[in-house]
Amino acid sequence: MSTYVYGIARGTLPDLGDTLLGIGDPPLPVRALNEGELAAIVSDCPPELKPRRRDLLAHQHVLTEVSDKRSVLPMRFGSVSASDEDVRTVLTRHADRYEDQLQRLADRVEYNVKAVHDEDAVLHQVLSEEPELRLMAEANRAAGGGTYEERMRFGELVANAVRAREVRDARIVEEALAPVTEAARPGPEGGGWFLSLSMLLAKDGAEPLLEAVADLENTHPWMKLRVNGPLPPYSFVES
Repeated sequence: MSTYVYGIARGTLPDLGDTLLGIGDPPLPVRALNEGELAAIVSDCPPELKPRRRDLLAHQHVLTEVSDKRSVLPMRFGSVSASDEDVRTVLTRHADRYEDQLQRLADRVEYNVKAVHDEDAVLHQVLSEEPELRLMAEANRAAGGGTYEERMRFGELVANAVRAREVRDARIVEEALAPVTEAARPGPEGGGWFLSLSMLLAKDGAEPLLEAVADLENTHPWMKLRVNGPLPPYSFVES
């Protein structure tokens, strides 16, 4: 059976199977593969591994439990090796690289900030900044909505203006949050967000970030921001 890898820790780990369960249905016992000054946190891998919510939460739970007591280099969900022996070989071969990353990410967590526009508010903002669009909207209303071609042209211009606003606002968010983070990288895409930003912080460094996010929403009411964390610093692990 192949080996599922949750993360890599510094030092020797005791047996974990009696106290910690991981992915799978039923959940599989977690164990430690100790090799030199490093330990891989692993379990057997189910025959069909899929990103089910249950398994995603189990993966994160294992990392949270182990990282409460020591620094852990987190692997993303789906990190699989052919066998325990292969994992031990990789630990030995790349020990210096893992040690360097463990030192860099010690006592660090990841927060993700996503930004989206409130549709009505950003439309109002765009029309207030673009006199030509405002005049076009007023002309269409006066003409009972305007012709089909006029409505299509107006919609196209508004969509372009909103996309330009997204680019500007993404830059505003990035610049506002840069002083309160140690490092930042693009986060997962999708979901209609115009910005997804993953940030590296000290474990006790969330308050300045949350204050900066609140300030952004107060000064830019057409933006809605969502903060998720603390998370293991997945985005800052070098492959």
